[in-house]
This record gives sequence, C-alpha cells and structure tokens, in this order.
Amino acid sequence: MKKIMKWQPIKEEEIWDDLNQSWKRMSYEQRNLWEVIKIIPEKWKQDPWGNAGDGFWVVAIIGKTVVWYNDIEEGYNRSTYSEYGKIEEYWCDQDELEWAIQKIINEIKDGYVSDPKFGPPIKGEYKKNT
Repeated sequence: MKKIMKWQPIKEEEIWDDLNQSWKRMSYEQRNLWEVIKIIPEKWKQDPWGNAGDGFWVVAIIGKTVVWYNDIEEGYNRSTYSEYGKIEEYWCDQDELEWAIQKIINEIKDGYVSDPKFGPPIKGEYKKNT
C-alpha cells in the first residue's frame, strides 16, 4: 500500500539551499539584478492560500512587488504588496528563481510583462474535455 504524505511547508534551511543552488545557475546579468533586490528570506502572509504554512518565503523586493517561493506549487512567483509583510496576489507559477529574475529583467528592458500567470484553484466541478 502506498503511504500518503501530508504536505509540509518548506523550512528556512531548505529555502537557503535552493537560493544557493539557483545563484549557481544564474547568468551574470541575473546575478547582478539578484544582488540588488534580494533580502534575507522572511515569511509573509498571504490569505487564504498561505495560511496552511503560516505564509510564504519572500526572497526579494523590487518596487511594490516581491519575489516569493510558493512551496505548495514548488516555484517562484512575483506579486504586488501594499502592506509590508502581506502578499496580495497568489500565483502558482512553478518557476526556478533564475527564471523569475529573468522575467524582471525582460520587463525592465521591454517595459511590460510578457509572461502568462497561473492563478489559484477555482471552485467548482471539474469538467473533462471529451
């Protein structure tokens, strides 16, 4: 019989391990931006999706947006905030950190967001395409 494991939020040491591995994969340009916007990881609230894990790890701030790790979906996202410590938008992108940083670089260069965002689950009946 297969054992079902209960989801556990990512621990601080695990987020640090991921940040260090991500840095090794970053390009020179990505590292330059990362060094300017990174912060010491801190848990921020996000209601309702972040409540189960007591928030999500924010790892960078640029303007009125944060780069944070969604440990439910296992990927980095960028969301707005208006109150320090609270993530306003929930996204479930499954980006590596260097991809999230590259998206910011692209937005700065191009002047607009060009990537799709994947939002939270939608309540209702799942309908299969047949």
